[in-house]
Amino acid sequence: MVPVLLVLLLALILFGAGFALKALWWVAVVVLVVWALGFVIRPAANGGRRGRWYRW
Repeated sequence: MVPVLLVLLLALILFGAGFALKALWWVAVVVLVVWALGFVIRPAANGGRRGRWYRW
């Protein structure tokens, strides 16, 4: 009984990790798109002057 529970627990952990990694890929894609759009939108909104669109 214990080995079956351990296998089920391992499967659940691996499934959760796989879902989390897939979700993190989508978050990374969204952040990349927002970052890239910042280079296009900010100079146009700034009157053509160069400047940073982010604050560190």
